[in-house]
Amino acid sequence: MKHLFAMGLLGLAAAPAAFAQAPTPPPVQPESPYRASATKINDLVHTKLDVRFDYAKRYLYGKEWVTLKPHAYPTDSLRLDAKGMDIKAVAMMNGGQQTPLKYDYADGMNLRINLGKMFKPGEEYTIYIDYTSKPDELKVQGSAAITDAKGLYFINPDSAVAGKPVQIWTQGETEGSSAWFPTIDRPNQKTTEEISMTVPAKYVTLSNGKMVSSTPAGPGLRTDVWKMDLPHSPYLFMMAVGDFKIYKDTWRGKEVSYYLEPKYAPFAKQIFGNTPDMLEFYSNRLGVEYPWNKYAQIVARDYVSGAMENTTATLHGEQVQLTDRELLDREYSGESVIAHELFHQWFGDYVTAESWSNITVNETMADFGEGLYAEHKFGPEAADAHYYRYMRRYLSSPRDATKNLVRFHYDQQEEVFDLVSYQKGGAIMDMLRAYLGDEVFFAGLQKYLKDNALSNGEAHQMRLAFEAVSGQDLNWFYNQWYYGAGHPIVTIDYAWDAAKKMQSVTVKQTQPGQTFQLPFTIDYYVGGKVQHQRVTMTEASQTFTMPLSAKPELVNVDARKKTLWLKTDNKPVSEYVYQFSHAPLFVDKLEAVVAAAKEQTTNAAARGVLLAALNDKFYMMRQAGIEALKLDDKAVAKAAAPALRKLAATEKEPVVMAQVLKALGQLKDKKDEKLFTQQLNSQSYGVQGAALRALANVQPAQALAKAKTLASDDHSTISQAVVATYAQAGGPAEWAFVRDKFDAARVQGKFNLAPSLADMMGRLDDPAAFAEGVTRLRDLGVKYKAYGADRMAAGLLQGAAKAQTGRAHATEAQTAVDKATQEMMAGK
Repeated sequence: MKHLFAMGLLGLAAAPAAFAQAPTPPPVQPESPYRASATKINDLVHTKLDVRFDYAKRYLYGKEWVTLKPHAYPTDSLRLDAKGMDIKAVAMMNGGQQTPLKYDYADGMNLRINLGKMFKPGEEYTIYIDYTSKPDELKVQGSAAITDAKGLYFINPDSAVAGKPVQIWTQGETEGSSAWFPTIDRPNQKTTEEISMTVPAKYVTLSNGKMVSSTPAGPGLRTDVWKMDLPHSPYLFMMAVGDFKIYKDTWRGKEVSYYLEPKYAPFAKQIFGNTPDMLEFYSNRLGVEYPWNKYAQIVARDYVSGAMENTTATLHGEQVQLTDRELLDREYSGESVIAHELFHQWFGDYVTAESWSNITVNETMADFGEGLYAEHKFGPEAADAHYYRYMRRYLSSPRDATKNLVRFHYDQQEEVFDLVSYQKGGAIMDMLRAYLGDEVFFAGLQKYLKDNALSNGEAHQMRLAFEAVSGQDLNWFYNQWYYGAGHPIVTIDYAWDAAKKMQSVTVKQTQPGQTFQLPFTIDYYVGGKVQHQRVTMTEASQTFTMPLSAKPELVNVDARKKTLWLKTDNKPVSEYVYQFSHAPLFVDKLEAVVAAAKEQTTNAAARGVLLAALNDKFYMMRQAGIEALKLDDKAVAKAAAPALRKLAATEKEPVVMAQVLKALGQLKDKKDEKLFTQQLNSQSYGVQGAALRALANVQPAQALAKAKTLASDDHSTISQAVVATYAQAGGPAEWAFVRDKFDAARVQGKFNLAPSLADMMGRLDDPAAFAEGVTRLRDLGVKYKAYGADRMAAGLLQGAAKAQTGRAHATEAQTAVDKATQEMMAGK
């Protein structure tokens, strides 16, 4: 599963405040209960379903034939998860005959069946169940990561919302499948599957495996039968029904298909077209061919998370559905979800986490898989940028430093879907790859997949696979990174002994708790040549020395830039200047840009690094250089303006062009008005939006007039630009538009609109508008406090209050902001 939380909230070059913080331990609370793997009393073998849908009532009418066998001990009873259903009949199948069975369903969640006789371990039996699923009447709790857990979703079933498609889709993870069919809803169960779906004939269906038949089923109806011959876990079952256009591709003779709303069907190949290449790459890289008989991807409305890796049939949220214009602005970060869910078909579906505590063997691996494909398709710089961004998301959340990667204690299983299981875990896996080397690392992944094929795995089994192929004991690595919490917080200091011609490097770990064992490489640059020193840090403070022929131009600690740590590197900016032009990696250059940015106003060489970044061949480095420029400083602005204008004339990447326009807009130089006006006609929404914002800085009245002509465009980028222009140049008449756009936006859109909302609150002399803005930003801060939204919202609110200084209601505004800030800090 891929989640949407905190996407894009951190700039690539800006250093978040958390980089200077130690993790803050949470208040001491009673420990959450230990979550053991589910005990296996009965094993699922095969699940056969016959389902029909009542769109008016939002019900599923189901018949089920579920085959099981006792696992280790004889048993005469069976417990199935069945959430909020009407159970009409339960019977034992004897050939084609049914023998009614006694059952208890008093709690509406657990169906307890008396089998009527004792069955021996391995002895199969089949239970028939006639039931009705009523998901909209089910009282279940979602989470920040998976916002709802009712399993089965009817989208606009009565066609009440004009223009919105009528759809049905399911979401099984974590334990939502048992809201639409009785099962043992645990990840350590696996079953083959057959689903017969009777639906309106005008719709298409999708499920796991292969469609084996499609036949008329009465007036206006059709029955599709889907079969899954290989076993998989119940949470990976899926169904989807709706008006989708199907684009069919192939890979090694297997069908690869994309299900989209008709509006987006012409762009199917552009959206999903790299999928066959991903299948080929992952199959070759892992040494295990894609194990299933087909791969489909479908896009659903109102999805409750980012995307879900249902076996052979991934379901995506609507954010991946793009037009040709929108695709101009898509970076790999927008496509990576496709790679993420596909990698799950091996890590999560083929070998499944045996419990939610071990979700790392699913989600960590899928996050890691995103970077692997970036490296293959777009080069090592793209992969390094991707991993680095994810690592920083984790490091910018100090509260996550208190959580283990393998987490046996939690209150609710959805809690484990977080920055630790995803972003931190991906960084740890990337670090292990660097430590073991590619040949051994990928041999270990292959062994893990083959040893546990069509079964379950946990972190220890992955460790044992890596140990078997490497010949190394890796307990030290897994104990500190998988079964421990936190990360090293280090300071790095340097000394050159001219008499001894000896360079020393002192690394100190300052985090509370354990000292981490850290293998890394130090590169020494002398006279244009590099000497490599592999070291392992085992103590809280350690000094490493290297005899050199002369004082080095650069000492580059952790030269491969894979160590997961929060560091304060006390080398002078002169070395960072050298690092930018001589060290080979994207992160080397990015570190130099961050360091140079701090001294750009007083140091010409530092300023030169940022200007050099504008000419880098990799677009994300150009983007980072632009973001780092402090254009409110006259010396920086004077040096940067011609470079930015030169870049504007040649830049081909829309995301960078948008950054150029934003930067030039900050200069507020009317000589750029022609450029801004020209770029208002760009086919890229990002460039068009940036041009409007920039124009507002030099010709606010002209920009306001243009914004009003674009206000009816619902594309989020244009809406955000219109809102920003209204916030800067509009008046009370535009407040309702700004407020309503904020209210209508999805989560990421609210974060994007929040600065403009705050700007307008500060400009308007309107207590009612100010109060409305306070409420919205406070609520955003409280709801997404876990991802740092409270700090962001508090800063915006304080800025809005400050902008009210001198107005009649300034005191009232400050009081409201202070109260909202206190509420956010308290999480209310």
